[in-house]
Amino acid sequence: MTDSPIEHGASPLVLVVMGPAGSGKSTLGLALATELDVAFLEGDALHSPESVAKMRAGEPLTDDDRWPWLERVRSWIDARLAAGEGGVVACSVLRRAYRDVLVDGHEDQVRLVALEVDRALLAERLAGRRGHFLPPSLLDSQLATFEPATDEERPIRIPAGWPVSRAVKAVLRAVDATRLQ
Repeated sequence: MTDSPIEHGASPLVLVVMGPAGSGKSTLGLALATELDVAFLEGDALHSPESVAKMRAGEPLTDDDRWPWLERVRSWIDARLAAGEGGVVACSVLRRAYRDVLVDGHEDQVRLVALEVDRALLAERLAGRRGHFLPPSLLDSQLATFEPATDEERPIRIPAGWPVSRAVKAVLRAVDATRLQ
């Protein structure tokens, strides 16, 4: 464990590890939460049973499906920050509007960790994934919806192909750097 830059000194920080399905959000998010000794939320756990069934059937979610889910993720973030605690959440937040739901009003306390990945790696990972409700057939809809994080959103950009340990170190360096500004 480190002297957590996510809770050390100033106000707590919540990291949102984002990207399309198969980008490695959960793996990196859990590794970060473990290293920082903070709570971890797998955003997929907050999808409604109806949304899970829809995806399992190979049907992409609509904005109407996603808004209530995003509000549940936002409530988790709000609760962490209200308690004075940091956290890490793995959440696709494919569009800027979705990310705005999570960040709005907490711009200094919520940071995006944007996993940068190409279609080939996503397809490979999804094809090898077992036990997840999102089938590989939804990759194209994920990519059609995806809007990469912009510089204005101040993302910490991490190549999804990096080893997890390297990605964790890069995120921690970036968080330390921003906390010192």
